[in-house]
Amino acid sequence: MDIKRSHFLALAAMAMAAPALAACTAGSTPSGEPAVIDPEGEIKPREITWLLSRAADGAVITTMQEIAQEYAEEHPGFKLMLITTPDRPSYIQKYETLAAANKLPELFDTDATPFAQRLAKQNRMVDVAALLDSFGITADYRPSALDYQRFDDGSLYMIPLEYGIEVFWYNKVLFAAAGVEVPTSLDDFPELCKKLAASGVTPIALDGLDGWPLERWVAYQPFRVAGEDYIKSLKKAQASFSDDPGRKMAQWLHDLGTAGAFQQGFSSVGYTDAQNLFTSGKAAIYNMGTWELPSLATTQLPEELQENIGFFTLPTVVGGKTEANEYVAPSGIGVAVNAATYDPLIHDFLKFALGRYPEKYAATGLMGPTTVEPVIPDNALPIYQEAIDEAAKVTGTALMPWDTQLDPTTNTKLVQEQVLLVQGDISVDEFISTMDAALSENAPAYFGE
Repeated sequence: MDIKRSHFLALAAMAMAAPALAACTAGSTPSGEPAVIDPEGEIKPREITWLLSRAADGAVITTMQEIAQEYAEEHPGFKLMLITTPDRPSYIQKYETLAAANKLPELFDTDATPFAQRLAKQNRMVDVAALLDSFGITADYRPSALDYQRFDDGSLYMIPLEYGIEVFWYNKVLFAAAGVEVPTSLDDFPELCKKLAASGVTPIALDGLDGWPLERWVAYQPFRVAGEDYIKSLKKAQASFSDDPGRKMAQWLHDLGTAGAFQQGFSSVGYTDAQNLFTSGKAAIYNMGTWELPSLATTQLPEELQENIGFFTLPTVVGGKTEANEYVAPSGIGVAVNAATYDPLIHDFLKFALGRYPEKYAATGLMGPTTVEPVIPDNALPIYQEAIDEAAKVTGTALMPWDTQLDPTTNTKLVQEQVLLVQGDISVDEFISTMDAALSENAPAYFGE
């Protein structure tokens, strides 16, 4: 699925593109005036390009290709050329290099990163909030899908093409055998994992190889304790890992490691193997998004798991700042529109595409960024619809993945240190000291205006 991506390796690779980053962000003045949302002039069909980082056979690409073909039938001479780089680190390097050279194509994928915000401030991206308003379709979108694409100031410069909620899939039989229940607080997790491990199963199946799944666990306690205010201040070194939310997070991760929460050798286990550990009944919990519904809510699962798979959302904490219906609800990497090449053709094509996309994408069985309900596959389990219904309850503040928030060098260090902390190779204090040093060294220059 397109949302299934290695966030943390992705933005770690931004460090590799440091020269491009410096070249692109050195100036603080806009490179031009904001794009006129509904440009006047003749629609002249031509080939346009979309620079993207998505699975080549994924539903987003296949849906957009179908729509582009339909548009070309009505506008001879039009063609949507895809430059696909599914490997995210390579994509980030290519994207930043092109940005530095002012050679970005008409459409390009980007997360709501500090790098992308610099481009927006330089008026190099079209205001998507204004664009959706001009099409009269803003109200069709899930608020959380749009919020995921926003910058800290609330501005919106990326179009979401996906949507999902991240939940904790669990095996009811394994829970019962260990004598445990669904946790009501994040603070319950270490003890829960101890009991599950004592029953002879892996408590939590984790894709540790890609980095981003474990970094979700890094974000959970601070989000519940302090909401998004903490990470917004932390990334600019206006807060520290030694502050209460960061220290509680570090201690919690340490305790999870001590409890044997994740499988042996988790740091070298990939996405597919982690999922198989859960679906084979060897692990009790698997923290992953609803983009995996076709794999986790299907009659193709082992029969015993079909009858006993459940899910729960991110537990809260006592006295926390966020509520039960506020958690991770990503809408994937967004699509930005290059202001320098924006013209009547791009405007018209986007209006055509976004008008048709919701129904076509829903037909694939996946939740999209609008409120159009997905078509449930014939082999779906009842939990498929239950997850879709749960997504409709998401409100308020969204947890933003830290890999899209921290500067790339600090994030690279975090990806390394989080593993050492969970494995017990470093102490809580050592983790905090190392991360605060990385933050203070790198964040001020990266976020400096």
